[in-house]
Amino acid sequence: MIIVGIDPALAITGYGVIQSKGSSLALVEAGIIRSSAKEAVPKRLDQIYRGVLKLINDVKADCLVLEKIYSHYKHPATACILGQARGVICLAASTKNIPFFEYAATRVKKAIVGKGLASKAQVQRMVTHTLGLKTLPAYMDITDALALAIAHSYIIKSKL
Repeated sequence: MIIVGIDPALAITGYGVIQSKGSSLALVEAGIIRSSAKEAVPKRLDQIYRGVLKLINDVKADCLVLEKIYSHYKHPATACILGQARGVICLAASTKNIPFFEYAATRVKKAIVGKGLASKAQVQRMVTHTLGLKTLPAYMDITDALALAIAHSYIIKSKL
């Protein structure tokens, strides 16, 4: 199964693609979709949408995973912007007719590290170890996306 995890944002959207086969996991591809703050928001959302569509096609994705939206009351504008990015990513999954899943950050951390309040550094080390990476991903957005994909593979296996 090819699982695409995506950490959405307007400036840098991280993605991580893994293949889950039996009890083994392998990195297929990871990277970022970047948009420029000099562009208008509709143009930036279009870049994310097209980037995700291309990614889904290129890797022949079986499903797509996002983190459930969390917003802090002090930063409502951030939640709105994140919601827009998530919206075009959900649209891309729907357009390509692939299943979409979302998990709370605490559930992802629990699946990856064993505790829901794990630090980002703990998640990063476990993702690196699980996939046998020689170096840490260049962006935390990539690590978060890979964590989503890995967590989904664990969660669906536990339901079998």
